[in-house]
Amino acid sequence: MRIRLATLLLVLTTSLLAACATRFGSDGQKETRFDPRYLAKTEIDRVIDTDRTEVKAGLRRIAEKLYKRNPREWRKGGQASMDAALDRLFAGRVDFPELEGRREGAAASFAFSPNYQGDRVLAVMAGLLGMVYAAFEYKDDFYVLDDLNEQKLYNCARNVEIAVWKMSSTRNGNGEPLLLSNELDANNPNLSFEREFGRVIGLLDFLSRVIADKDGRTITRFTQSLATAVFLPVGALGIK
Repeated sequence: MRIRLATLLLVLTTSLLAACATRFGSDGQKETRFDPRYLAKTEIDRVIDTDRTEVKAGLRRIAEKLYKRNPREWRKGGQASMDAALDRLFAGRVDFPELEGRREGAAASFAFSPNYQGDRVLAVMAGLLGMVYAAFEYKDDFYVLDDLNEQKLYNCARNVEIAVWKMSSTRNGNGEPLLLSNELDANNPNLSFEREFGRVIGLLDFLSRVIADKDGRTITRFTQSLATAVFLPVGALGIK
């Protein structure tokens, strides 16, 4: 009985310590505060929270870079400024009227359609955001009883790769890219898009492996030629 009680106290103490967050106040002094949410979070849950935050932040940086290189796009969307376009895109919903009900892969593909006259940055990023939201089960915080599907995360990472390829290869009737991204000019190279996209892909792949290992499951890996690749399903997949 004493051993069990000691074990229980140790677990409780560890949980309470994990629920305490330390931060610096405005005067530079350390402040420790208790956050009861962390009592219901495992270490994996906190990893998921951080991964999701970083993926979403990475997509926002990419969208901002795209708007800076393609300012005509936010103007086509009727926005007053680039910041207004970004705020609209990342407001939490991805069912934009100009996409006519398209989401995820359908929205991202629409961005590269020669018949689409709207904001192409919004279309491709809304598609990617929709995939990410679906891969994280439309949740902002994760707790003990929450679960993720490693296949959704894996498919989402492959879809980001497909979007990168489409940006670099899809051109209009004049041979110009529909969306400017990386600059390959030897005199003025700019590969910041490639690095940011690679970081997002790495975060999604890392988490897919963590979830698969945690649950003892395997990931079905797809081999596609980027030239003919189609966006893989994410939201349509169910939790196993």
